[in-house]
Parts: sequence; C-alpha cells; structure tokens
Amino acid sequence: MFDVLKKLEWFFLKYWKRYTVAVIALLLASLIGLIPPKLIGMTIDEISYNSLTSERLWQVIGLFVLLIVLHYIISYVWDYTLFSGSAILERLMRSKLMGHLFRMTPTFFDKKKVGDLMAQGTNDLRAIYMTSGFGVLTLVDSSIFMLMIIAVMGITISWELTLVALIPMPIMAIVMHKYGNAINERFTEAQEAFGNLNNEVLESIRGIRVVRAYVLEKQDEQRFQSMTEDVYQKNIKVAKIDALFEPTMKVLVGLSYTIGIGYGALLVFQNQITLGNLVAFNMYLGMLIWPMFAVGELINVLQRGNASLDRVNTTLHYPADVTDPEKPADQQKPGDIEFDSVSFRYPGNGMERLDNINLKIQQGSTLGVVGKTGAGKSTLFKQLLRQYPPSEGKLLLGGTPVEQFTLETTRNWIGYVPQEQILFSKTIRENIQYGKRDATDEEIFRVMELSHFLTDIQSLPEGLDTKVGESGVTLSGGQKQRVALARAFIKNPEILILDDSMSAVDGKTEANIIEHLKQERQDKTTIIAAHRLSAVKHAEQIIVLEEGKIIERGTHAELLAANGWYASQYQLQQLEEKEVISS
Repeated sequence: MFDVLKKLEWFFLKYWKRYTVAVIALLLASLIGLIPPKLIGMTIDEISYNSLTSERLWQVIGLFVLLIVLHYIISYVWDYTLFSGSAILERLMRSKLMGHLFRMTPTFFDKKKVGDLMAQGTNDLRAIYMTSGFGVLTLVDSSIFMLMIIAVMGITISWELTLVALIPMPIMAIVMHKYGNAINERFTEAQEAFGNLNNEVLESIRGIRVVRAYVLEKQDEQRFQSMTEDVYQKNIKVAKIDALFEPTMKVLVGLSYTIGIGYGALLVFQNQITLGNLVAFNMYLGMLIWPMFAVGELINVLQRGNASLDRVNTTLHYPADVTDPEKPADQQKPGDIEFDSVSFRYPGNGMERLDNINLKIQQGSTLGVVGKTGAGKSTLFKQLLRQYPPSEGKLLLGGTPVEQFTLETTRNWIGYVPQEQILFSKTIRENIQYGKRDATDEEIFRVMELSHFLTDIQSLPEGLDTKVGESGVTLSGGQKQRVALARAFIKNPEILILDDSMSAVDGKTEANIIEHLKQERQDKTTIIAAHRLSAVKHAEQIIVLEEGKIIERGTHAELLAANGWYASQYQLQQLEEKEVISS
C-alpha cells in the first residue's frame, strides 16, 4: 500500500523542508485540538464539586478563544504548505510527461493510444496530486494523530477503558486491507477503460466528415454508448468499494462508542473515573472518528495514486529510440548529405522499406524524389528527420554521421512539410510563427507571397488573425498546404523537405511556388517528393524509387532520354494536362 510513497521519494526528498513544515504544523494543530476536551471534562468536574468560580470560567473561555485562533493560523499554514506541494508535484509530473512525449519517436505512438495518454495527463496526474496532498494528511491523521488521541485517553483518563473501547481496531485493519486491494485493481481497470473511451472520442471527432459521408452516425453513437457503458460499469465497481469505507468506519466507531459509554459508566459508578473524565473520553472517541475514517481514505487514495503512478511511470520509463550523443559534433551547417548503403525496415516489420540507398546531395542543390505510392519516399525523409533509430549503412551530413549530432541541431537545420499538414487551433499568424517565433507581419506576408497565399489571406474575414479551427478545418486542402509551406519558408532552413506537399494545389500555383523556391533557395538544400513530375523537373538531381530501391537517377533531360518509368510517367501526365485544357 505504501509503495506509492516510496516511488515518490525523490519528490519528498527534494521538497523535504516544505513537507517538514506542513507535517509539524499539522501535528501542532492536532495537539492543540486535544486540549479542549480535557478542559471541558475538568470544567464539568468543577461544576459537579461546586468549585467553579466566575474568574475560573472566564479563564477557561479565554483559553478556548486563544486555542481557536492558534488552531486557525496553524491549520492555514499546514493546509497551504501541504496542498501547494501537491500542486508542484502535479506540475512537475505534467512537464516531465510532456517533455517525454516530445522526445518519443513514431514507434512509441504506434504502441500508445492518444486517448490513454490524455487520461494519464489528466485523471492519473490528479490521482497522484491527491496522493501527495490528501494522502499525506490522512497518513499523519490515521497514525500519529490517532496515537496522540489514544495516548491522551490512556494517560489522562484510563488505559483500561481505552483498550476496551479500541477492541474493534484489529477488525478495521483486516477489512481495510481487503478493500484497498480491490480498489487498486478496479481503479486500474476503470482508468484503462477511460483511456480507450478518450481515444474513441478523438477518432470520432477527427473522422466526423467520413462518418457523415458514409451515414455511420448511428453506428458510431452506438459504439460510443457501448464504451461509455463499459467505463460506467467499471467506475461503479470502484464506487461500490468506495461506498463500503464510510459505513464500515461508522459501524466500528459506533461499536467503540457503545463499549466506551457502557464500560465508562461502570467505571464512574465504581468511582474509578470522574463524570468529567467520561465526558472527555467520549469527546476523544468522537475525535477518533476522523482518524479511523482516515485509515480508509488513506488506503483508497494511496491505492488510486499507486495505480495511476504506475501507468504514468510506464510511459515515462519507455526508452527513447533516438537519443543525443554524449559528445555531440560541432558543425555550423549540414553540408553535403550522403546516404551510404542505407537500408531500413520499420520496427516489427521484416520488409525492407529502403534497400541499399547510395545517394549524395550537394549543399545548395535541389533533389527530386519520385515513384509510385509506397515506394519509400517518406521513409527516406524520416532518416533525415531521425524519427527512428539508426538504420543499416551510414547517413552523413558534411561527412559526419548524423548520430553524432544532437536532435535539436539536426532538426533546427531542417524545415519539413509533410503530406498531411498539421495546423493548430490558432490564427494563421500564430501557425506561421511556429517556424519563427519573432516573425514580423512583413516577414509573414513575404513568405505568404512565396507560398502563393496572399490572394487567399485578403479574402479571409480577419486576415492574419483568422482562426483556422481544429486542425485547420476552416481552410481548404490547398490553403492548409500553403500555410504549412509558409511556416517552413519563414524558418529559412538549411534543408527544406517537401513531402508531396503541393498535391492539393493546381498546376499553375505549383509552378509559381516552385519558381519562388528556385529564386529564394539558391544556396540552400531542397528536397522535393511529388507525384506531379512538373514539381521536380528543375532539380539538379532526380531519383526514382521503387520498393525502396533507386531504379533511376539523373536530371530531367537525362531521365527522359533514358525512356524508363520517369519518361513514361511524364508523358502520361503531359497528355492528361492537355486533355484537361482542351476540355
């Protein structure tokens, strides 16, 4: 049960001063809370013996007021110190989780569902927050505070009466242990089900257009209701165990009360304790309600926190596939790019996606990459983007193996526009500024001109301040591509990779963008993958991929003269364009 506290030892050691102050203040407040029952018992005895004077009464009242003020101040200190510490832990864990996710490669996200990761970043972190705050509170109150009450009862009133009244305690320990194990198991199942539900909701929202196009709303709703019911039932199982804690505590405390009052009254009749002592004893029994209840809450909170921490730690302990070298190379520019006998297969897939690639791209040149769908174009780019561990062969930048550079260095050199453009739910200005955080409007308008987006921005209701909606839903496919191009252009990277990123624009717009690229990137490397061969015919070198192999290479003219796949595809596209124009 206390494993979770051991797992959080690093945090408690780091913030030991904060937690020391919180626990000391909590104990002081508890100690002050033990004084009033004794004062009341003494006052009752004085009334019984007709020895209570007005002066003594005012002293008791004044002492009560002082204790109330002190208890208020000290309670504020421990409450603020303890729960602000919990907020710090939640912030640290959330930052650690997000930082870890940023370092992960596609292999990780192939295994982890987005919905489950969201559940870890919300519900699970909240359970960990409760463990480091409310869990510490219940731990102190269910142990030290309980022992303080029992000690006061035994020392100042009667050990005999105290021990008899606490007979139900062992029963409580056994029952709480069983409840705790059940909570841990059921809460883990509930959290996993909630993660699956999150994932289903995300997929439904992202694919809402497809769902509507195929008139599958009812089926999707039924599937959602089925998963919701599953989450509900699993949470009901947790709630059933939760609901047993309080009644069990009340029964056991009620049993202690019954024993205390019955046996205490007998001791009063035998003149072994006074009436005031019996009243004080019953008040202390009343104070024991919370510590005994806190035992159940402690088990509940710690088991939930342990289950959640295990889930989060499973993610945090997932090793990064690609890491920085211990002694990174120092190089200002990437220089020439060279693939030396590079082969690659995706993890868990025995099929070669790149097969013995030998290719040299001179700095400042343009490379065109073409081929059938699935030929390996995107896979080739992923080697440069370092999305997967080092493959067979060598990938060199300026003669230095790419693994010797930090991820930050290589990714700062590269501007990448993928096939599927990702836009954030922000304004067009903010989306473009992802490429350069301090970009001015003048710079933004310039790159929009390069990406042929100026006419579009003028027709939008709020210009640069137009919000693009979830994943750019308010923009057309061609507009999203051009905003993504502008974002890459404003970075002005040493290596620009365009992965079929002009497929949604018309031929004339594509030609204008390519012309701008030729003018602006004369001294920087550009790599373009495209299905329309007109997008790459200006390149100094063009390669044709088929099943991960380079089957043709050369300039546009050389490939036409070779009369291979490139030549036949180019002629076919030319005929299609003529048919479109004539029609």
